Amino acid sequence: MRICIVAEHASTRFGGEAFLPVRYFSLLQARGIETWLIVHSRTRNELTELFPQDKGRILFVPDLWIHRLFFRLSLHLPRRLSEATFGLLNQLITQLCQRSMLRKLIRMQDIDVIHQPIPISPRFPSALFGLGVPVVIGPLNGGMEYPPAFRSSESWISRAAVAFLKLFANAGNSLLPGKKRAAVVLVANERTRNALPKGIRGRVIEMNENGIDIETWRCESGSAVRTTPLFVFVGRLVDWKALDIVIRALVQVPTAELDVVGDGPMLEIWKSLAQETGISERVHFVGRETQPQYAARLRQSVGLVLPSLYESGGAVVLEAMAAAKPVIATRWGGPLDYLDRSCGILVDPRSYEALVTGFADAIRHLIDHPELAKAMGDAGRKRAVRDFDWQRRIDRIVEIYDALAKEPVPVTS
Repeated sequence: MRICIVAEHASTRFGGEAFLPVRYFSLLQARGIETWLIVHSRTRNELTELFPQDKGRILFVPDLWIHRLFFRLSLHLPRRLSEATFGLLNQLITQLCQRSMLRKLIRMQDIDVIHQPIPISPRFPSALFGLGVPVVIGPLNGGMEYPPAFRSSESWISRAAVAFLKLFANAGNSLLPGKKRAAVVLVANERTRNALPKGIRGRVIEMNENGIDIETWRCESGSAVRTTPLFVFVGRLVDWKALDIVIRALVQVPTAELDVVGDGPMLEIWKSLAQETGISERVHFVGRETQPQYAARLRQSVGLVLPSLYESGGAVVLEAMAAAKPVIATRWGGPLDYLDRSCGILVDPRSYEALVTGFADAIRHLIDHPELAKAMGDAGRKRAVRDFDWQRRIDRIVEIYDALAKEPVPVTS
């Protein structure tokens, strides 16, 4: 088979969904499957370093002046409004460039299947249609809203604009019907299935968005846990990650410390909050770290905390599970797909105060019951190996590719 992965960007450094195209490309190549990758040139240097032997198989969309203009304009808007306007336009421009590159690649390399793993939003239009080759899209994961008690935390301008744009999601997917005409659309859960545009013609198959490299995140029995109870948060420091909930929770648990791995626009605000609440000596902002660095830090901890209010996925949850560490997370969105009572503590987002108290109680409970923390970590590791191993995901993806290559689904009307 000959496969082409098409994505806005592919990176191990960007975090979030950008990591997914890298994994598909590298793991398919490792299995001897001829694979190409078409992405925006913003990650050219990183991909060239990661795959020096595959330079001819990675094609880059040039960084156009209009890309740069829309990016600068997006910086002045709230996150969700930025993503739904200038972010959307930027990605559509990239996809239109990719269409032209794909036509040439299909003609020259006889591509069997096109796979577009990101963007993971179920409503985002796709320009990959009418290319004469079956298209796989996803796994998608979305259809998210903030918990009811937190809906007012987003500005009314952002909420109104996103609601307005959702009304035209079906129109956008009619103009660019890549999702509607895809041979296979992969969805992470029923919530995402319900958010798909109307008129999907291909098969809709359920598959988790994220996977885990079991070897990278292996648990090591010789790892020394810190004497002072340590918890770890990892992620981009943006408002919806709600790190302030854990900071306030730590005020109620004076024996616990927190390492914050990541960077972002809320860094100084949350540093100030740690100082104002008198616990700055127990909250350590360590910045970005590589996976091996973060894995070593996680192994020394009691567990992971994820107070996010808008987490459709949550790869960090799987990483903690694979490292045999329990997870404390908000009972909302992605963590519900990964965690159960055997391996995590989910806190109901009934109110801000309830979340703070719930995280404090959960942190205290794991500190006071180390045997429970270990049992939950062991259960999480077993679940990660059984259900989320990347190698098993690739097995399933290859089965889908193979079926499409042998019996292509019609891709034009």
